[in-house]
Amino acid sequence: MLFEMWLGHPLIEADNVWGLLGVMCVSVALAIGLEQKYQWASRVSGSIIALILAMLMANVGIIPTQCPLYDDVVWGYVVPMGIPLLLLQCDIRRIWKEAGRMLTIFLIGAVGTVAGAFLAYYLLRAPFGDAQGLAKVAAMMTGSYIGGSVNFTALANAFHAGGLTASATVADNLLMACYFFVLIAFAGMRFFRRQFRHPHIDEVESGASGGDTAATQAAAFWSRKDISLRDIASNVAYAILVVWGANLIAGVFSPLTPGADAAPGAATVLMNFVGRFLGSQYVWITTISVIVASCFTRQVEQMHGSQEIGTYLIYLFLFVIGVPANIYTVVTEAPLLLVLTFLMVVVNMVFCFVGARLLHFDLEDAIIASNANIGGPTTAAGMAIAQGWSRLVGPAMLVGTLGYVLGTYAGTMVGIALGA
Repeated sequence: MLFEMWLGHPLIEADNVWGLLGVMCVSVALAIGLEQKYQWASRVSGSIIALILAMLMANVGIIPTQCPLYDDVVWGYVVPMGIPLLLLQCDIRRIWKEAGRMLTIFLIGAVGTVAGAFLAYYLLRAPFGDAQGLAKVAAMMTGSYIGGSVNFTALANAFHAGGLTASATVADNLLMACYFFVLIAFAGMRFFRRQFRHPHIDEVESGASGGDTAATQAAAFWSRKDISLRDIASNVAYAILVVWGANLIAGVFSPLTPGADAAPGAATVLMNFVGRFLGSQYVWITTISVIVASCFTRQVEQMHGSQEIGTYLIYLFLFVIGVPANIYTVVTEAPLLLVLTFLMVVVNMVFCFVGARLLHFDLEDAIIASNANIGGPTTAAGMAIAQGWSRLVGPAMLVGTLGYVLGTYAGTMVGIALGA
């Protein structure tokens, strides 16, 4: 770390909260700006750019790798508030009605993600050496590869992953970025075109698509929307009330978790599951948010800006988890995390594409559904926009948002089953 060698401490020290907050917010603003202006940045995604900026600054000693701003403010308040705002888009009835075949492939891919987590865990448990730590990473990646960074964040918090979070984040983003380019390549390969119908690709190549391929995927998706002071106040109040309620409910169930001295048996296993699953604030944040989104659609439609505010808060989190991450360390000291993420991505891909082939669905359905699993709704919708598959943007966003709901549940159950 260059500046620490010269100064004996990072350029901006851990107690300089305003300085660190300024660096974090400027970096996120820069990442979002690049994502919406340049095609290369749009394909990489602003979230990965923010993470890379944090990694670079931490590794040269501009900012510290640990400080109260990261642990107390971002992890403690920013993340829990961002999740209910993003889940306001998740009306279960609308997803089931409009997503059609893509939803089927998405759910098949979600099963593949869980299967990949178990396969990777049992293959790597012995060489990794830390079975509980590997189970935590498997749980986090299950959430991430069914939903997205929202679920990764929730599960990292729920299972107290600690230092594994940064390494898993680097492995996750490396594999995720590579896989997106693989999916784009699949769309142009003769092998896949022979195996599947591909009407959207044909439409684009014939010049008949109405999609705006000139704009970056991010700029097209995050276009300017109407938002008022009342919307901001409503969104913030709603997020805080959901987190408060979730903590109250979780506090009722968490004491049910048996202690270390509990007698082994079926009853202990059951109570451990009940206490840990129903005692998680993120399970209840998800549950309350989905109930609100599905049952109070008229009121939700009046809360403009929830997705934008929620996404911004998650971007701040992504910057923070990039701070202690070091690609060289992951490759040299924790390469098995790369293997774990690789296995999970491959199994998800196999389930999605084989499922689509057996059901005679389109190639584009398989590509976007797998993207929605691995990357989440924004990357899936972004890929559809970038490829000119304009009619798939809505379904991509819907099934990806459903992943936000399923990811936390599935990741929590995988983690408990594996002993995280």
